[in-house]
Amino acid sequence: MTNIIEIGQQVPDFTLPASTGGVMSLSQFRGRKVLLYFYPKNMTPACTQEACEFRDAHDEITARGAVVLGISPDSLASHAKFISKNSLPFPLLSDEDHRVSEMFGVWQLKKLYGREFMGIVRSTFLIDEQGILTAEWKKVRVKGHVEKAVEEIMK
Repeated sequence: MTNIIEIGQQVPDFTLPASTGGVMSLSQFRGRKVLLYFYPKNMTPACTQEACEFRDAHDEITARGAVVLGISPDSLASHAKFISKNSLPFPLLSDEDHRVSEMFGVWQLKKLYGREFMGIVRSTFLIDEQGILTAEWKKVRVKGHVEKAVEEIMK
């Protein structure tokens, strides 16, 4: 088990395949706040609602000098369809080996209809301009979540 990042700690740099082509590293966004949100699966109702709420708040988020990055274990091909279908203006990163999800402690044992499996627990993290984790929301309920994250950026 890797050490899980806690509020107040420097977030280690990571690089993942990006929907924009090539790869993206967290260090690319130094000097800007980063809203990093982890979600279980493209095209599912709650994940679509969450992505669309981030999409609808995107202008407000970027006006405050922040960026949105979505991460799931889905493939880049799946991300491309999800972005196209929902007109998402921010990149999605593919964490197929769940290395980054484990670093944030969101790759966990889940239960659904009596079945147990490993998967992402919906969570969002706010990283400041110096790469320090300043806020986190774990086991997120989609309704009202994006508004809380936007409010935190403004602090």
